[in-house]
Amino acid sequence: MDEVLAKIDTGQLQLTGQGGFLPEMVKAVLERGLSAELTEHLGYEKGDPIGRELPNARNGYTPKTVASEVGDVRLAIPRDREGSFTPTLVPKGSRRIGGLDDMIVSLYGMTIRDIEHHLASTIGTELSHETISKITDAVLEEVIWWQKRPLEELYPILYMDALTIKVRDGHHVKNRSAHIAVGVDLDGIRHVLGIWVQAHEGAKFWAGVCAELANRGVKDILIACVDGLTGFAEAIEATWPHVTVQTCVVHLIRNSMRFVAYGDRKKVAAALKFIYTAPTVEAAADALDEFANSTVGQKYPTAVIAWRNAWERFIPS
Repeated sequence: MDEVLAKIDTGQLQLTGQGGFLPEMVKAVLERGLSAELTEHLGYEKGDPIGRELPNARNGYTPKTVASEVGDVRLAIPRDREGSFTPTLVPKGSRRIGGLDDMIVSLYGMTIRDIEHHLASTIGTELSHETISKITDAVLEEVIWWQKRPLEELYPILYMDALTIKVRDGHHVKNRSAHIAVGVDLDGIRHVLGIWVQAHEGAKFWAGVCAELANRGVKDILIACVDGLTGFAEAIEATWPHVTVQTCVVHLIRNSMRFVAYGDRKKVAAALKFIYTAPTVEAAADALDEFANSTVGQKYPTAVIAWRNAWERFIPS
């Protein structure tokens, strides 16, 4: 996945069309589903010794191209020796997968019974409980592998942040924090190192994330860019003692703007810009003093304090 995203970033890979990212994703999901269907049809997993005692067995693949909303998808359809396998995900004779985009989006957070009903109503495909379970379990295995995969020893820059997402939990939709770590390698390519979904963000949790990244092979980080969460920087430094932790400018601006009335935000934003675009540390300090002594700075002292408190992390030495 990281390799695919890197190619998109550098323009080596397009999203749609032949060889595009989305068709390749559809191909991976469909082929995994077809493999699960064949496993159910045969009654045993691939590589299971019991298959030697049964009359029917896997018998290679048949190439097939189907059209979809994201472009043509070239599939390897699995075969059985007896020729009795008739896939339902990609039926024999079909040349188009209809409603695929809506199907993929709407499966998020669904139960197996919901998925079963939705497949039937959108693309006319009926899959059993067992087949759907095999497909989702197979995808889950790949997600787990991705989350635990080995990482590079060095990432010059590491970004760590959380965003709030809505997650379906049973019949309820709840807010959860998706914690994301993004590393930039020596070629300047960004890699998503991991995603962790939790109810709340905290320094103790991030300390566990840092320890996990270290256990997966990350030995050194040069610069870590994070928000001003109390204890966050110390958690990073405990894992990588020589790292330089810098407070994210965007987070710092947002934090100081929390105390500013809407009508004054443009004035404050203009004043703050002189601080974070200053060519030197001394010029930035002068700009902060000027902001503190200005009319808007006097009106919103808490905005000034936000910058004073974060100053050492804003200009790390």
